[in-house]
Amino acid sequence: MKDLIIPWTDERDLGTPARAGAPVTLTIDGQEITVPEGTSVMRAAALAGLAIPKLCATDSVEAFGSCRLCVVEIEGRRGTPASCTTPVAAGMQVHTQTPKIRKLRRGVMELYISDHPLDCLTCAANGDCELQDMAGAVGLRDVRYESGQNHFETRQNGEANPAYIPKDDSNPYFTYDPAKCIVCSRCVRACEEVQGTFALTIEGSGFGSRVSAGTADQDFLASDCVSCGACVAACPTATLQEKSVIEMGTPQRSVITTCAYCGVGCSFKAELNGDRLVRMTPYKHGKANRGHSCVKGRFAYGYAEHSDRILAPMVRDKITDPWREVSWDEALTFAAQRMRAIQQTHGQKSIGVITSSRCTNEETYLVQKLARAVFGNNNTDTCARVCHSPTGYGLGQTFGTSAGTQDFDSVEHSDVVVIIGANPTDGHPVFASRLKKRLRAGAKLIVIDPRRTDIVRSAHVEAAHHLALRPGTNVAVVTAMAHVIVTEGLADEAFIKSRCDWDEYREYAEFAADPRHSPEATEMLTGVAAAQLRAAARLFAAGGNGAIYYGLGVTEHSQGSTTVIGIANLAMLTGNIGRKGVGVNPLRGQNNVQGSCDMGSFPHELPGYRHVKNPDVRAIFEQTWGVPIDPEPGLRIPNMLDAAVDGSFKGLYCQGEDILQSDPDTKHVAAGLEAMDCVIVHDLFLNETANYAHVFLPGSSFLEKDGTFTNAERRINRVRKVMAPKNGYADWEVTQLLANAMGADWRYTHPAQIMEEIAATTPSFAGVSYDLLEEHGSVQWPCNEEHPTGTPLMHMDGFVRGKGRFIHTEYIATDEKTGPRFPLLLTTGRILSQYNVGAQTRRTANTVWHGEDLLEIHPHDAEVRGIKEGDFVRLASRSGETALRATLTDRVSTGVVYTTFHHPDTQANVITTDYSDWATNCPEYKVTAVQVSLSNGPTTTWQDDYAAQAAKSRRITPAAE
Repeated sequence: MKDLIIPWTDERDLGTPARAGAPVTLTIDGQEITVPEGTSVMRAAALAGLAIPKLCATDSVEAFGSCRLCVVEIEGRRGTPASCTTPVAAGMQVHTQTPKIRKLRRGVMELYISDHPLDCLTCAANGDCELQDMAGAVGLRDVRYESGQNHFETRQNGEANPAYIPKDDSNPYFTYDPAKCIVCSRCVRACEEVQGTFALTIEGSGFGSRVSAGTADQDFLASDCVSCGACVAACPTATLQEKSVIEMGTPQRSVITTCAYCGVGCSFKAELNGDRLVRMTPYKHGKANRGHSCVKGRFAYGYAEHSDRILAPMVRDKITDPWREVSWDEALTFAAQRMRAIQQTHGQKSIGVITSSRCTNEETYLVQKLARAVFGNNNTDTCARVCHSPTGYGLGQTFGTSAGTQDFDSVEHSDVVVIIGANPTDGHPVFASRLKKRLRAGAKLIVIDPRRTDIVRSAHVEAAHHLALRPGTNVAVVTAMAHVIVTEGLADEAFIKSRCDWDEYREYAEFAADPRHSPEATEMLTGVAAAQLRAAARLFAAGGNGAIYYGLGVTEHSQGSTTVIGIANLAMLTGNIGRKGVGVNPLRGQNNVQGSCDMGSFPHELPGYRHVKNPDVRAIFEQTWGVPIDPEPGLRIPNMLDAAVDGSFKGLYCQGEDILQSDPDTKHVAAGLEAMDCVIVHDLFLNETANYAHVFLPGSSFLEKDGTFTNAERRINRVRKVMAPKNGYADWEVTQLLANAMGADWRYTHPAQIMEEIAATTPSFAGVSYDLLEEHGSVQWPCNEEHPTGTPLMHMDGFVRGKGRFIHTEYIATDEKTGPRFPLLLTTGRILSQYNVGAQTRRTANTVWHGEDLLEIHPHDAEVRGIKEGDFVRLASRSGETALRATLTDRVSTGVVYTTFHHPDTQANVITTDYSDWATNCPEYKVTAVQVSLSNGPTTTWQDDYAAQAAKSRRITPAAE
C-alpha cells in the first residue's frame, strides 16, 4: 500500500524490537553499522538499508526464529543462524546474500507455497501480503512439489479433506481462514505480548499445527478474543483479514489521525480508497499507544456513516412539534434570534453553553468563547463536571496543576501500581495492555475497587491485593493507608522536607496517625480487612517506584475531591512524584476531556485554569477578543438545570454532549430542558437531549475535521481531516457561524489559527503550533519557552505551586444511605465494547458483545429475591426506577449491584440521585441505595412513557424540494 503520511518517523518493519545498550559496530554485506547492544542482526541490517527476508518476525513482538527465511552466514560461525534471534557482536561480519543462503531461502519458501492456495489475484491480501512479497524477494519462480496432503483444498481424491478447516467469519470485523495460515505464530505472540489476553494458541504439532482461539468447539466470537486487532495487524497473509478490506479492496493512501474514543488518545492511520475509509490501523509511532489499539478505535468507526446521522439542520417552535429540515442560514438565524430574545426578556445571564469532550480543543475553545465574548457571561460547563472535575480541584490544591503527572511510557518503570476506582481493561484497554505487560515482568498490583474487575485476575496477571471496599468509603481507605505509612515510619521524609511544606506535613501526619484512621478502626466501615490494607500500604510505600492510576470510581462521589487529595497525599508521603515509574494519573474517560478543561470550559476558569475573577487574566482575553469579560463565575450544569426549573435560565447551546442520558437524576434533567425556551443541540445524531431541543445543528465526526485532542497524559495530538464533512461544515465552523449570526465578527479560516490564539493567551500552550506538531508528532503541555518540546513528566524539580501541600482528608459519610426500603448499593461503570452513552458504539457491530445493559448481582442477593440468571428485574431508588435483565456473578460483593449506562432503553441514570461532590458538584454516580425485585417484563411505566415521548419528539418533516 502506498502511504501518504506525515514522514516524521520511519514506518518500516525492522523485524525485531529496539534495544538499548552500549554501541556495537559490525559489518553486514560490506556495510559498517553501529547499533545498541542486544540488537538483532536482522534489525541492524534493516537500519543499514538491507532488507533480510522474513515471515515470522515483526518488530512489535519478540523474535521467534521459526520460519527460517531470515538465515544468514556469519564469518567464523558454523551453520546458517536466523538473523532475527542472533544478537550483534563487535566486529561481526555478516553475509545475507550468498549463493548458499539464496538457495536455502528459495527452498524454505517453496515448502511454504506447497501448502498454500495460489489464488493471489483474487485474495483480499493481494498487494498487501508479506508471503507474496517474500516469494518475490527470494526469487521463487517455480514449485517442484506435487500437490499432496494440504490444508487448502476442500476435497482430495473425491473425498472431504480432513485437514481443511472452513473460514471462521464469526467476528463482525475480521475473518480467520486456516487454509492460508503459515503457522508463523505472529498472531499468537501479538495476543500474548502486545494485548496480553492470551486468547490464541498453536494447537497440534508438525503438519497438524493450526492457530486456535480457545477450545475446538469455539470460534473467534465465542473465545476470549477482545477484537483488539493485534493479531490481524501481525498476520503476514490473508489468514486474519479485515472484512472491510475484503469488501472494499486494499487501501491506497492513508492519513494519520487520533482516535475519538477514550482518553488514551491512540494514533491511527486512516487508510482509504479515494474518499472511502477502508480500515483504521494503529500507528506504530503513536506515543500514547505504540502501535496497539482496542476494538473501538480499530473497528468501531462505522457510526460516522450510519443512516441515523442527521445531515441537515432542523428547527421547531415547540418540542411537541415535528422537526422541520431547513437551510443552514435559516437554522442559524432562528437560533440566534431566539437566544437574543431570551436575553432581552430574562437578562444576559439567562443562556449558556455546554462544551464537548469529544470535540477538538479548537472547537471547545470557540464554544466557551461564544459564551464569554458573545453571550456576555461565564455560563459554560463541560462533561468533566460529571466525571473528572474533582481531579482538577484536588490536584490543583495539592500539586498546583489539574492534570496527571506522567506519560504512559512511565508505567514501564513502575514497581508497584495502585489502581483505584478504575477498570482499565474495559475503559482504557490500550493502557491496560501496557500495564499488564509490566505486571508480567514482575511489577506488583494493588486494586482498590468494590468490584472484581478483569485486571484483578486474568491471564498471567494477578493483583497482590484487591481491597474490595464498600462503595462510598474511598476516603476512609486512602486515609487508613496513610495512617500505616506514617505510624510505621514508611514516609519518605527526605522528599517531604525538600519538596513539601514540612509544617503542613507534621500537622497532616498527626491527623493521619490518629487511631480512628487505623485499618482496624475503619474495617467495619470499609469492609476491607485490616491486615490486607496494612500489607497493601506497606507494599506501596516500600516496594520501589509506586504509581497510582485512578478513574471515575474515585471522582464520582460526594467526597470525590477529598479522595483525589488523599491520593496526592499518598504520592507525596512516599516520594512517588517527579520521576519515571511513579506519579498520580487520572484515567480520563473521553478523548478530549482533558482538553475541554484546558480550554476554559468551566464557568470559573478561563483557558489554562486561570480564575475569571483575576483582572490580569481577563485583560489578556479582553485585549484579544475585543470585548469585556464578566468577572463573576457562571453556572455549572446542575445550576443551569436548577435555574431552568426556577425560570431564570432559558437557553442552552449543547455541543456534542447528551446530558439527558449521561447526567444524574434523569427526571430532573428532563424537567430543566423542558422549561427552556431554546435548546440548541449540535451533534451527529438525534440524541436523547434532542428530545427537548428546538434547534438541531448537524455535527461532523472526527474523520471530517482538523484540530487537536489532548489525552489523559496531557499529550496534544493532531486530528486530521480524512474526508469532507458530510454535513457541509466542521464543528468549529458551525460555532463560528452561530457566533456571527448573533453579531460577532469571527474570521477563522482554519483550526491552526484558533490554536495560534490559544497559544497567545494560554501559558501552558504558548509553544504549541501545528508546525511543531507536524515536526514532533505530538507534545505534552506545558509546552513553552522553558519546555519547547513539551513536558512528559511533571513536578520533576518542584511542584507547580511551589511546595507540595498536604491536606486533611476527613471521611464524611454520604447522605445516600441504605435502609429497609433500599438495602443494596448500586455502582455503575463501562464495558469494553461500548463507550459512554453508546451514541457511537451502539451504531456499530460492537452491539454483538453488549446489546443491552445488565444488572450484576451477587448469587446470594439474587437467591433471597428469587432472581435467576437472565430474569427481568425492577431496579428502584429514591429517584426513580427502571427494568433490565439480571446476571448473577461474584464479581460484586453481597449488598452491591452494578450496571452500565450505555443504552437509553435502560436509562440507568433515572436511578441515580442529585447528591454530588462537595467541591465541584460532580454527581455521586457510584453510590445509590436501591432495591432489586423481579419484574414482569423489560419496561416500567416510566420507560414506556419515555419511549413514547422520544418517538413523538423524533418526527421529521423533510424540507420542501
